[in-house]
Amino acid sequence: EYQLVGSGGGSVQAGGSLRLSCEYTSSTYCMGWFRQGPDNERDGVAAISAGGSTYYATSVAGRFTISRDNAKNTLHLQMNSLKPSDAAEYYCAAGRRRYCSTDEKWFEFWGQGTQVAVSS
Repeated sequence: EYQLVGSGGGSVQAGGSLRLSCEYTSSTYCMGWFRQGPDNERDGVAAISAGGSTYYATSVAGRFTISRDNAKNTLHLQMNSLKPSDAAEYYCAAGRRRYCSTDEKWFEFWGQGTQVAVSS
C-alpha cells in the first residue's frame, strides 16, 4: 500500500516561514503539494518531477520552494513570506504517470493534510 505522511504545519504570523515535509513509500514520477482553504477548493501549489523540474502556482512562485530527496523518500515545501491567504490544509501527493504539473489529474496517491495558519 502506497502511503504519504505529511507534517510540519503550524501557526505563524504573516511574513513568517514554515517547512512542510512528507514521507512517502517510494519515489514516483511526480510529487506535489496541494492546499484546501475555507472555500473547500483543492488547489495545486507546487510539483516536482523525477528529473527535478519544478512547477508552481502563480500565487506562490518566488515564495515557496519544493524539493525531494529520493534517498530519504521525503518531499519538502519551504514556505517563506507567508500571507494570510496561504492559510489552508496542505496535502502531499504522488503520481506515477510520466507527466508532472500542479494539475491534480496527474496524482493518484494522497497523504493526510497538515494545517497551516497565518495570522495578520
